[in-house]
Amino acid sequence: MPDQIGFGKSSKLDIHYSFHALALSTKKLLDSLGIARVAVVGHSMGGMLAVRFTLLYPETVTHLIVENPIGLEDYRDFVPYAPIEDLYADELKMTEEAIRNYHKAYYAEWKLEYEEYVQVFIRWRLSGEFPRLAMTSALTSQMIYEEPVCYELPRIKAKTLLIIGQADRTVVGKARVKKDILPFVGQFPELGRRAARMIPNSSLVEIDNVGHVPHLEAPERFHREVVLFLNE
Repeated sequence: MPDQIGFGKSSKLDIHYSFHALALSTKKLLDSLGIARVAVVGHSMGGMLAVRFTLLYPETVTHLIVENPIGLEDYRDFVPYAPIEDLYADELKMTEEAIRNYHKAYYAEWKLEYEEYVQVFIRWRLSGEFPRLAMTSALTSQMIYEEPVCYELPRIKAKTLLIIGQADRTVVGKARVKKDILPFVGQFPELGRRAARMIPNSSLVEIDNVGHVPHLEAPERFHREVVLFLNE
């Protein structure tokens, strides 16, 4: 699994982030390893990157698997624009409680075993490097907002599997959305079905009572569907 620039243990650079650049660095990594054909799996924001990679390098992708990808709708339509300074300030003021509540919203049913993932972000916040990480998070949030992929789904040529947790209501920039609009956005059941209709050679797996992270909430089902799809 490639550790993208700006994420995980990779460098947190103060640069202009773009899905095109992340896709290119991934392609260069594959080329350096002599890997010509791959099945691409992307979750959440990784789903947006997986789509962009597949569109840029269709000859490389044998299968595309996207798990509760964000970006199935254009957030610019209903999330007010925020300058990078505001996004950065919001990241800096995140408290431990806010971080935990943010993560809890990802799951249909919260379990104590998910706390370890919360602790990663809490410990980052305690680091002297946190301001750099906060800026990277703000910059990549801006990337998500400014580079929608939802209009290009019909151009995907690879065989595609969408795995969608039906309890997911994730919206990037949700805190800035007007309350009267919220019930109509982030509706992953409908977003998944619409995406499946748009992607020519696609199939859709809907998992009830599961939120944004099916591979954690329903790992056996998730892995079974992925293996079945790859072996078809």
